[in-house]
Amino acid sequence: MIYLDHNATTPLAPEVLAAMEPCLREHCGNPASLHRLGTQAARRVDAARTAVARLIGADASEIIFTAGGTESNNLALRGAWEAGTFARLVTSRVEHPSVQEVCRWLEAKSGTSLTTLPVDRMGRLDQTALANALTPSPALVSVMWANNETGVLFPMATIAERVKHAGGSLHTDAVQAVGRIPIDLRAVPVDLLSLSAHKLGGPKGIGALFVRRGTPLAPLLLGGGQERGLRGGTLNVPAIVGLGAACTLAQSRLADIPRLTQLRDHLAQALLAQCHGAVVHGDQAPRLPNTLSLRFPGVAGESLLLHLDDAGIAVSTGAACSSGKHAPSHVILAMGVPAREAGSAIRFSLGPDTTEADIAHAIAQTVAAVNALHAR
Repeated sequence: MIYLDHNATTPLAPEVLAAMEPCLREHCGNPASLHRLGTQAARRVDAARTAVARLIGADASEIIFTAGGTESNNLALRGAWEAGTFARLVTSRVEHPSVQEVCRWLEAKSGTSLTTLPVDRMGRLDQTALANALTPSPALVSVMWANNETGVLFPMATIAERVKHAGGSLHTDAVQAVGRIPIDLRAVPVDLLSLSAHKLGGPKGIGALFVRRGTPLAPLLLGGGQERGLRGGTLNVPAIVGLGAACTLAQSRLADIPRLTQLRDHLAQALLAQCHGAVVHGDQAPRLPNTLSLRFPGVAGESLLLHLDDAGIAVSTGAACSSGKHAPSHVILAMGVPAREAGSAIRFSLGPDTTEADIAHAIAQTVAAVNALHAR
């Protein structure tokens, strides 16, 4: 298979597996234990925490390990809401369900006001709507750093300064952004940031939440006092070590951004030239270097996906967590695309092992599949 679905998940990198393997075979200690095996495990956890922090420009003491992006988003929003005194909630129309559903749950539970910010036809956040939503203050704001379907980047430094100036608190779901673009939280004053290992060449079932020093947060999981009392449960040492190794690897792979951008743009230009009516989503907005979302009006996205799968190419119609649903993507709809066209969307997401030959084959097979589906 030519794997072009890295935004759904990434293959486990060999370097990560090599780092994890000793922890799965012989290093069995619980990091909370005081004997030698326990202290060795604790040192491995500390090293991984430092690696995560280094990738995003944070301090190791600000990293809390979780089971992944969904838990990090839940801990950030539910924990911040319970620990704070916010006047309102603010999010966007294109967030991941693990943010949208938590915000709706908090709205129903507390009776607070929830503002859902629109985006324009390029997927860019409406900054005027954000400014208006920050009063009355303080507001708890959650907007993603990079969209998982279109790759569109929100200007997080500008958003963070605006929220901070208004006296609010900002969480960002950066699951797709971390390791794919440079992030330095010393320069971008977000309060909470979610990330996940399996988007970085790491294992599934492990992630982290950045909690800026001084940010009030209530725990979701009680018992045991692990992770500064914010996330109870025995630490998953092999997975944590894998996350640390993946972050170290991702740091070195940031140098690959120009190559991935060139491959993405070549793929887009070829499909636009050879597939009549094709449209790139967010092509005038800053985007992740590895992500290309297009629609082919008159072609069902799922049919195109299956044609490409038969040709040995793995792509997606949108977010993997909602791929079993037949409704058009809420992200594409929020950009003003009619429902009849939104259902024709396909996402290509490249990875560090993607080659020019892979892209050439993907172009040829996509053009053939689109033509075949149009001919029906």
